Amino acid sequence: MDKDFGIAIDQTISFVKETLEGAEAGHDWFHIERVYSSARHISEAEGGDLLIISLAALLHDIADSKFNGGDEEIGPMMAGAFMESIGISADVIVHVQQIILNMSYKASLGTVTFSSHEMNIVQDADRLDAIGAIGIARAFTYGGYKNRLMYDPAIPPDPDLSKEAYKNSTAPTINHFYEKLLRLKDLMRTATGKQLAENRHQFMLSYLDQFYGEWKGKR
Repeated sequence: MDKDFGIAIDQTISFVKETLEGAEAGHDWFHIERVYSSARHISEAEGGDLLIISLAALLHDIADSKFNGGDEEIGPMMAGAFMESIGISADVIVHVQQIILNMSYKASLGTVTFSSHEMNIVQDADRLDAIGAIGIARAFTYGGYKNRLMYDPAIPPDPDLSKEAYKNSTAPTINHFYEKLLRLKDLMRTATGKQLAENRHQFMLSYLDQFYGEWKGKR
């Protein structure tokens, strides 16, 4: 591995850890670390530019719009300023910024203006962390952070939310499974991502079956 690569990644990890100290637990350093590990794992099978993949995975949530008044530009801007400060080349900076701007699920509900093999890998890694056991834990962590209901049978999920409606939703956490989480398996872009998503998807289905049984006092 190139020495400059290792230095850049070490500097980025330090920056992200410091910036996200005290962040909401579903979008903290540990989330970033999992996405970074998954992205590298997917890249081993799928190829791609490892520097771009690594930087995008590490910086993708440096300033998530939902914690910054809905501003979708602040994250790419902060990431770009940091990468410039450590001497990353302009073409890599632009590529990473475009990945950050276009990879989220909410971005896919609007007009996606960029695509690349590297974005597919980082996007799959991020989506994998949104499903399965950890995805469930993250969903309820964020729901608690926003003081949302766990479930209300009188509030049905809306699987056809627009981007703006999705961003402004205050629905119970269980609705989020149908409005996003259960959709992610079929949105995976890489063969490795698709394979890894299968087991996590089935785990969520089993969880929901158990949840509803307990809700009704039958399990």
